[in-house]
Amino acid sequence: MSEVVYEETATMIAAGELQSFVPFGREHCRNHPNAFNLQLRELQPASELWSSDGAAGLVGSLQEVSLQERERECWQLRKGCVGVKEEEDVEFEEELYAAGNVVVWSQGSRTQASSVYKAFTVDSPVQQALWCNFAVPHNKKDEEDVEHTVCIVQSSCINVHTVTGKDFISPLPFQVSDVWATKFGLLLERKNTTNDTQLGSPGEPLPTVFSMLHPLDEIAPLVCKPTGAFDGSRVQYVSDSTMKIVFTCCQPSIVVSYDSVQGIHSVWALRKVTHDERSTVLRCPAEPVGTPLGLMASGFLTSHLRNISRLDSPGGIGTTGLGPGTGTSCAVGTSSPLHYSALHSHQSRIMASSPGIHSRIHSPSISNMAALSRAHSPGMAAPSFSGASRFNTSFHSPSSRTHHGLLPSPNCTVNEMMLVPEMEPIIPDLCMEQLWSETVTAGCHREMSSQASKVFLTSDLCENHYLCFLVESHQQLRCVKFIESNDPSQLIFPSVTTIPAKDAEPLQNIDAMLVLEACGSLVLYTGVTRVSKVFFPGLLSPTFGLTNHLPYLSTPVENVSTPTNAGSRHLQRLVEDVLPSPLSELRGPNFKHHEASFLEDYSFQQATPYIHALRDPVCNRVTLELSSGTMLRISIPEIATSELVRKCLQAIRFILPKDAAMKVLVKWYNIYNAPGGPSAHTEWNLFVTCFMTLMGYNTERLTWTRNLHFEVPLSPVIAAKKARPSDGGSDEDWDYLLGSHYHRQMNSQPACSPVDSTGTNNTLTTETEPLSSASCPSSPSLKLDSSAPLFPHIPALFYVLHLLYQELQLDELQRARASSLVCLLQQLARDLQLEEYVDLYWRDYPSLISGFTESCFIDQALIDQMQRPSFLRPEPPCVFSWLSRCLRGEENPPFPYLPGICQRTRLLVLSYALYIIGDENATSTDGPQYLLKLSAGQKSCASEPEIRRQSSVKFKFSNKTLAEQLVVWLTSQGFTLKDLESVPFGVALPIREAIYRCREQPCSDWSEDVCLLIGRQDLTKQAHKMTLAKSKASVGTGLSLEPPATTEVDEEEDGMSDIIQEVTGLIWSQDLRVQEVRRLLQSSRPVRVSVVQLPEVSDHEYIEEKENKLLQLCQRTMALPVGRGLFTLFSYHPVPTEPLPVPKLNLTGRAPPRNTMVDLNSGNIDVPPNMTSWPSFHNGVAAGLKIAPASQVDSAWIAYNKPKSPELANEYAGFLMALGLNGHLTKLATLNIHDYLTKGHEMTSIGLLLGVSSAKLGTMDVSITRLLSIHIPALLPPTSTELDVPHNVQVAAVIGIGLVYQGTGHRHNAEVLLSEIGRPPGPEMEYCTDRESYSLAAGLALGMVCLGHGSNLIGMTDLNVPEQLYQYMVGGHRRAQAGANRERHKSPSYQIKEGDTINVDVTCPGATLALAMIYLKTNNRSIADWLKPPDTWFLLDFIKPEFLLLRTLARCIIMWDEILPNTEWVKSNIPQIMRGTFDPSEDINMETMTQAQDYITAGACMALGLRFAGSANSDAFDCLYKFARTFMKIMSFAGTAGVQTGYYNLQTGLSMILLAMSMVMAGTGNLKVLQLCRFFHKRTGGEMNYGFHMAHHMALGLLFLGGGRYTLSTSNSAIAALLCALYPHFPAHSTDNRYHLQALRHLAVLAAEPRLLVPVDVDSLKPCYALLEVTYKETKWYDETTVELMAPTMLPELHLLKRVKVKGPRYWELTVDLSKETQHLESILSRDGVLYVKLRAGQLPYKDDPQGWKSLLATTVNHHNSGVRAFKPEAISTFTSEPALISFAEFFCKTSEGMKHREDTLVLFSAMLYECVTQECPEMLPTYIAIEQAVGALSRGDLLQTFPLWQLRLVVELWDSRMQRGPASPHDTLLTSEFLPVMKNVVDVALDSWLKENSSVFTSYMRDEGLSRNAQSVMLACFLTYRSIPCLRNTHTQLEGCSSLGDLLSRSSCLGIPLRDLLRLAPVLLNSASGSQTMLSFPLQAF
Repeated sequence: MSEVVYEETATMIAAGELQSFVPFGREHCRNHPNAFNLQLRELQPASELWSSDGAAGLVGSLQEVSLQERERECWQLRKGCVGVKEEEDVEFEEELYAAGNVVVWSQGSRTQASSVYKAFTVDSPVQQALWCNFAVPHNKKDEEDVEHTVCIVQSSCINVHTVTGKDFISPLPFQVSDVWATKFGLLLERKNTTNDTQLGSPGEPLPTVFSMLHPLDEIAPLVCKPTGAFDGSRVQYVSDSTMKIVFTCCQPSIVVSYDSVQGIHSVWALRKVTHDERSTVLRCPAEPVGTPLGLMASGFLTSHLRNISRLDSPGGIGTTGLGPGTGTSCAVGTSSPLHYSALHSHQSRIMASSPGIHSRIHSPSISNMAALSRAHSPGMAAPSFSGASRFNTSFHSPSSRTHHGLLPSPNCTVNEMMLVPEMEPIIPDLCMEQLWSETVTAGCHREMSSQASKVFLTSDLCENHYLCFLVESHQQLRCVKFIESNDPSQLIFPSVTTIPAKDAEPLQNIDAMLVLEACGSLVLYTGVTRVSKVFFPGLLSPTFGLTNHLPYLSTPVENVSTPTNAGSRHLQRLVEDVLPSPLSELRGPNFKHHEASFLEDYSFQQATPYIHALRDPVCNRVTLELSSGTMLRISIPEIATSELVRKCLQAIRFILPKDAAMKVLVKWYNIYNAPGGPSAHTEWNLFVTCFMTLMGYNTERLTWTRNLHFEVPLSPVIAAKKARPSDGGSDEDWDYLLGSHYHRQMNSQPACSPVDSTGTNNTLTTETEPLSSASCPSSPSLKLDSSAPLFPHIPALFYVLHLLYQELQLDELQRARASSLVCLLQQLARDLQLEEYVDLYWRDYPSLISGFTESCFIDQALIDQMQRPSFLRPEPPCVFSWLSRCLRGEENPPFPYLPGICQRTRLLVLSYALYIIGDENATSTDGPQYLLKLSAGQKSCASEPEIRRQSSVKFKFSNKTLAEQLVVWLTSQGFTLKDLESVPFGVALPIREAIYRCREQPCSDWSEDVCLLIGRQDLTKQAHKMTLAKSKASVGTGLSLEPPATTEVDEEEDGMSDIIQEVTGLIWSQDLRVQEVRRLLQSSRPVRVSVVQLPEVSDHEYIEEKENKLLQLCQRTMALPVGRGLFTLFSYHPVPTEPLPVPKLNLTGRAPPRNTMVDLNSGNIDVPPNMTSWPSFHNGVAAGLKIAPASQVDSAWIAYNKPKSPELANEYAGFLMALGLNGHLTKLATLNIHDYLTKGHEMTSIGLLLGVSSAKLGTMDVSITRLLSIHIPALLPPTSTELDVPHNVQVAAVIGIGLVYQGTGHRHNAEVLLSEIGRPPGPEMEYCTDRESYSLAAGLALGMVCLGHGSNLIGMTDLNVPEQLYQYMVGGHRRAQAGANRERHKSPSYQIKEGDTINVDVTCPGATLALAMIYLKTNNRSIADWLKPPDTWFLLDFIKPEFLLLRTLARCIIMWDEILPNTEWVKSNIPQIMRGTFDPSEDINMETMTQAQDYITAGACMALGLRFAGSANSDAFDCLYKFARTFMKIMSFAGTAGVQTGYYNLQTGLSMILLAMSMVMAGTGNLKVLQLCRFFHKRTGGEMNYGFHMAHHMALGLLFLGGGRYTLSTSNSAIAALLCALYPHFPAHSTDNRYHLQALRHLAVLAAEPRLLVPVDVDSLKPCYALLEVTYKETKWYDETTVELMAPTMLPELHLLKRVKVKGPRYWELTVDLSKETQHLESILSRDGVLYVKLRAGQLPYKDDPQGWKSLLATTVNHHNSGVRAFKPEAISTFTSEPALISFAEFFCKTSEGMKHREDTLVLFSAMLYECVTQECPEMLPTYIAIEQAVGALSRGDLLQTFPLWQLRLVVELWDSRMQRGPASPHDTLLTSEFLPVMKNVVDVALDSWLKENSSVFTSYMRDEGLSRNAQSVMLACFLTYRSIPCLRNTHTQLEGCSSLGDLLSRSSCLGIPLRDLLRLAPVLLNSASGSQTMLSFPLQAF
């Protein structure tokens, strides 16, 4: 077998579409306002212009631009990345073009012209532009995000622009010669400069290659690990200046380098550096090996780097010549003309220093900050970072890099740097490990090989991979084969091949490369196998004349194609930098022997152009550079366009040995792509001919193949000659067509015969040509040529193609192609004498196969020579019969499949194994007992990559049902609904059934893909939202719930217009309570002041009266914002470009009847000073609290909101606090925080400190601690200077410490706070005023720090916290101050005489609450007993009633579990002595008693409110409501008891009870509470002061918390926040902070949590009602209970729940199981509470149909006739939203003119539709129709293939298997109706009647007599298929002579015919034996 024949060196292939190519960027740059325009625009003074070479002024820069513009042009192309564009299917190209200062990134595809995607203009000429992907690590996990970026290299910095819009500027500390993109980031090669020698210590080379893993990271040197005998594999820095990188690649991650001394190329693996290597390099071994890297070297090295960085960058002006210690470089800011670049490079370098590195954890915020700063103010960004480090380095993440940046300080000089040799070294990130080096053979030393001008990876058609590099000096391409080993970083390089070449480029997607030979011809190679020359139509023709390109030729230099210009992607900068003149390019290093020829060439410019370089390969397109300077883009054709041919080639490649496969593929490629070759539709015919010829067939002799190439001759040479030049048609063409065989066939065949996909019909050839040739099979013409290359492999190839045929059968879209394949298969099967295979093909395509009768003769001896693979069995594998046996529950051999090719087979076989057989391990182990993986002789399975569309479903099976496992597994294999539609209906039925079952009860946590597959759009939408949220911070609610646009202007400003009406309208649909709340809480309109002027009152007095009345009303107005903040909580998403609208606080009034203005500033009455400062603070908080936590707020926006006028400063202070409460203040740059605090504005400081601490709740953040400590003298060292901090700011700071350290039990802070509770007043009036609020704050903070720790406070036993607190509570001697603060409190106060006892009035509240919080929920009885109210009258007199309230509250929340929601429990808190009857002889102070009783009751109610906060517990509410009524009764009697208690005390108690009620009913908007609040809102006179109003409106705010979206939590942290916010002593007037700081009232927000669940209809996206079933876990108070709620509703706290379920029948059920994890539901609630629900078909939403009487199923109950009859197809649209169903009803179920005679069909279709809709499985409609069509065709007898019957049989078998399990519940099976039995019966009748009439046909089949070609054979095949009768040929002897039924059964047992099918046969078989008719009366109907 000679090699040459199949190499076919003489062949040629035609290249497709030739187009002239001009880089798009060049065109774009002509119109681009280039860099100099930018400079003109800025018009700076000449000295400040930063141009690349320092040319002075505009003129210099203009000249420079125009000179260099064409010079530095370079571009690169790549295949379009999906990360950039949305549409994934379109294949497009991207181009990155750089010239001058501009970089243009453009995109274009075949269908779409190129367009600019981005264009960048930079300050200095672009040296290089490249794409690079940076990996950004996530905060927590190891996974990384990839950022797609463009990097633009300039001389002093690299600009990095990401696709997402972030920009970075990374300064370069040295001059860079080249930059390379790798998998990890950028590699930078340092330029070798002369001052290396001066700087380095003698003999110590500096690293030459550096890596940058992210633009914000520091540039680190690269480490290499060479392999070599002499130096071991020692790890060292890459410092060899002779080593140049020539290529990098991401996949696999390798680097190719060139050693310019030895002339050798090496390949290195690039990977992250290991820990050991890092330490080795940094510690450098003690004995210097090779290079003297001594012990100090590492430190010294780093200082050098930093040094060079100063000298090389344009920043160091005038310092270039300095050695390591001469002179000082100018510090920033001192150089005389302020040089912009100097400033710039320093700024940005500081930026890269430490905070920058650590900020990668907070990358988005920092980078946006950085982007802002870079916008044009160099003065903003850097300080923001140094500011961060000034406060503290909170950004120090625990990352491995804790070294500081390139510059130790912003203005240190080179000198200082040299004095710091012990600086930390720069830690390397990446390591290069040597994998392979060229071997230098002796012969090569004549001429050292030059640096490779081009390196690329390519692979051949058999999946071998090569690394190729082009050595121009030798004009050869060296191809190094490499194999990926098990360790991904290690590659094995077995062999090197050289190919003579002048240039080469890879063609990625056709596994080939294009090589330009020295003679100028193009040759296609696949790997190292030569395929053919490439022929270009028109390349040598003069059409591409030089006329239009003459302008380019005027500068011949540009066209001289040095290797650097055409070959490498990067221009060679080295030469240009050393030699300034452009002509010097010719002296480049590798320009030896081309020089003359090129220069000569320019003298003949008109000579014909030839190709002299290739560039820019993308997919199968490549650019040719012609000698004339023009460029052409060509595409090389693919190996196959038809799917069928492609699959066959894949199978052939899979099974053959590599070399044989390669020959076949090359041969096919040449034939297919011959010039003037075939059009697409003949591709299959061509393939068959080629393939059979290769197997040794003489295709001219076989009838059917001869017809194949009737029009397409095999020889491409003839074809080329025949290709006509003229495209115009002629009459001869028409005659030719008429006479063609094709035309004859088309005429002679019946219209409905199957036309195979190729367009020709191979079936009926025999009618036109007689069968004479078939009669003499021994004639020599039909022998096979046994020397053909594929002859030995025929059996293997046949088997593979048979499996491919089975695969095609499983895909409806490919099945048409199977009929083409069957012709080829039947021929091979006949010739291999595989009767059963032929029988199988005949059964599949009876009308087709019976037309083929020829077989070729193969010698027996030759058959033995063939390699019969072990897997070729005589009985053919048939996938349908395998599945059918599976359904019948019979034993099955494993089914063979080709990995990577027969994916559908694998999928379905395993699905059946899992779902029908029920083997759960089938899918996990790839079921070896079900699947037999084929492997070729030479091919191990390992090398075959499994090609799968993997999706993100993690695979974990638990106790899920089989259906669930199946669905999850299918999704994990990338199976979608679209795929399911192409699975034949019978095969797909079990999968559809599994889907149907899962749809009923899905898991709530399935991924998006699974939900899509089971057709639950509601879940898909939910899951999609979850994935979105994970990928980026979600913007907005995602719901189309727009806040209403109100028209009236006055409504706009009240600050409450953002409540979502759609939701509130559903929750409170019956009344307008939300409007009422808005009316009560609005403070932006004047109040109505109605005072009647009595006759005796003068006008002046009347005005005063009105103003006094207004002053009273203003007490109320000023208190409203606190409530409004709670009401509008988190309801608004701000627009980043607009400031937040803050409604103004309006303190004017209007007096009726004339609406005259009443103003407090008229001077008639005394108004307290600063009256409005706190109210406006609260107003700011209320406005800020509207902002939802999910909004996008950044530092700039916060600063942007800062008001211009100073009188709004208080509002802004409140706004800052609110931003802290919703978590946005963490985004404020440290610089700004510092800025605000230095202003010294008291309110701003309070708001900021509380805000920052709330945002950092419980984090122990160090920087915030420092911030707070400055404001707390006790936390400063005793010697520090005393700062004058306002008292209220100190209080805020103390609470801040409590918040930041909440629940941490931090010992030092606890100790300080403990002593601060009892801080004595100091000598100089310090700490003398408002001491109570400070002491309370210290107590609250202490409680928060030790929150809920109880007695297990670790390491605090020596502090005796509880005892100390008890002493503060009851009084006694003060203990000596311990510790640091002893000095402070030496001298006593001169104002206040306290002696050495504790002032209980000051310390008691703080201590009581601290005890309560430390022992919160611990049920510690001994502590609780300390807090009992005293039980003697004598002791009672010593305690303030207020303290009794606090003690009761404290005691109750410690004994948390004992709180019960009834009046008895509340009363049980009152001591015994007050409850009994009084002995009149005792002297009881009634006032003391009633006050004590009322306060204790209020305290207990308060505790009850906290215990049941947010639960809407009706018992608790009723109990509290009763007490509220009692108190109100007492107040309304201005009689005895009221007087004794005092109005103030009663009102306090009532306010507390009201707050308790609104805590219980938080967010529910309960009407009774609303009425109480409204009642108190109206009372403004008398003792109703500012504080009471604040309490009542807070209650109102809590009641409608967040517009009904939020409610309160009862977690420890929430209780602590509520205790701070609802402290029972309210301020007496608006400036009163004596007992409690007003700002703390807003901390209630910290207790709010979203628990509103809003069902949203997934089709209309509108909120709707849905029934929920909520199941509580059992507790010690109640058993597991289930309640039904109508959503939208508040859910109870999630930790109390077991599951939440959306109940049917209206909506699809959906269960969220909370016993497993609450994460899923929490994220739904916290986002927007939207739960998507899907209305079931046939149902209407609750809003339209509250009772459920209008549904589709309900109508059937009222009528007597059945549901189907009553069903009107027209009504369908009201019940289902699926467009397909609606159109089906429209077109197929309505009677129209043409359909009158098909009435029965219409009824049938309507019935199907009805069934699909009511059974909720619309996707079954096609299946129903398909079954009906198949049965109809069979009974009419016009089936042409048996495929529909196979499907029908599978359906019936599935149904039988389900029925055998017993009458299953209707939910289990899909086909529940009477439809299937009817259809089954029709088929049975049709087949039985056929058998009765044609039993002779059957017997002749059994006797293997020749079949006549008529309709009978089709029916016979149908019968055999449907009755699952195996291949019975030649079994007649066995079966025919049976005498009785029993005999028949025993004989046929080995054949495996199902019993009932055998009984159908019995009459025929027994009849043929006895000749009597007796058996026909056999009762068939039983079966």
